[in-house]
Amino acid sequence: MENKQREQWSSKIGFILSSAGAAIGLGAIWKFPYVAGMNGGAAFFLVFLAFTVLIGLPMLISEFIIGRGAKQEAISAYKILAPKSQWDKIGKLGVIGCFLLLSFYCVVGGWVLIYSFLSITGQVIHGGANYPELFGRITSSPSLTLLGLALYLLINIVVLTFGIKNGIEKASKYMMPLLFIFFIVLVIRSLTLDGAMEGVQFFLKPDFSSITGEGILYALGQSFFALAVGFSCMVTYSSYLDKTVSIPSAAGSVVLMNIFVSLLAGLAIFPAVFALGLEPTEGPGLLFIVLPTVFSQIPFGEFFLSLFLLLFLFATLTSSFSLLEIIVSAFTEGGKRSRRNVSWVAGLAVFIAGIPAALSMGVLGDFLIFGKTIFDATDYLVSNIMLPLGNLLIALFISFKMNKTIVEQEFKLENSYSPLLFASWRFLMKWIVPLTIIIVYLHTLGVI
Repeated sequence: MENKQREQWSSKIGFILSSAGAAIGLGAIWKFPYVAGMNGGAAFFLVFLAFTVLIGLPMLISEFIIGRGAKQEAISAYKILAPKSQWDKIGKLGVIGCFLLLSFYCVVGGWVLIYSFLSITGQVIHGGANYPELFGRITSSPSLTLLGLALYLLINIVVLTFGIKNGIEKASKYMMPLLFIFFIVLVIRSLTLDGAMEGVQFFLKPDFSSITGEGILYALGQSFFALAVGFSCMVTYSSYLDKTVSIPSAAGSVVLMNIFVSLLAGLAIFPAVFALGLEPTEGPGLLFIVLPTVFSQIPFGEFFLSLFLLLFLFATLTSSFSLLEIIVSAFTEGGKRSRRNVSWVAGLAVFIAGIPAALSMGVLGDFLIFGKTIFDATDYLVSNIMLPLGNLLIALFISFKMNKTIVEQEFKLENSYSPLLFASWRFLMKWIVPLTIIIVYLHTLGVI
């Protein structure tokens, strides 16, 4: 009876936009440009593209199948599909992973929030502004970063208390289309800057000698990070999905939107980076330095920067909604606990866990873990170790443990089922996905 009382997405487009919102956030807009910039540009983009289509898309389909097949959130889904086994640890890994991911993700969300406020009040673009210095001043200020973190989490908590249909879906329906439109405007402006073509070449003309084994691992991690797969977020999202929606079609739509935004992000950032004489290897601050510099050179720049930052904030929020939702849904399934109470407790726990990452650009800047700041070390652990591990376990689960009849039933729809498509997906999930993850891991460790 509980399943019948669970919320559902109101429409297919609502689910797709919410899933795209979960995927398209910091991964595609903030992280992709600076990781690509540090790992060879075009070569990284092509490797990322290959991983997204051949690994990320099959993984997204798999999480959708698991979630809708069980009609439960991440931990309960594996318990239902593989009772009396240890497979539910995949869901638990996802909850822990999302918690760790949120601990640094919400810090960046706080930066976006601060920049949005400063831009709206006219404090970012002005004569003689030093944007790298501004970024450093904001991220090294304990009071500003912690205030940004707290306010950003507060927005997440409030939206999640409204639930799936009235909270996450309603927000995503308005935010995502606006983001696409404004991103295209930014790309057009970036491409018309003097010297922009050098940046286009860097992003679209590959030099494979520039990519390393670690760069390949980053590309794999980025394809997972950008699609929000590996931590069972999409298992939770698809558990609210109606049975009439084609899973391969929905997954394909999400992946196409994600690739399109990554392409737009590259075309918006790299031409501007080269035109303005900046370094593509700037790191996490790349976006916050490039955007104000670009907008400062156009009429009404402060207004357009404010508008873009607000849309960027929306995209960031739609992603963090999905991360917090997997934690909240894990503790509210069955109706024993109030969604409102769990949302507040989870948000407070993430705030406390996020404090070290928030301070790692300032007072804790000298505290290093294997040569990385707390922020960078957490990012590396989540993106390059835990996400690939989560994806490997999900691939093994759906290929060798989950009931094949349920898998095929969830994959196919009347009038749209292709036996060849299903066979291709099964082959990728059974052999290509796990072997690729293992090989990339071993290569990174220097074993091969």
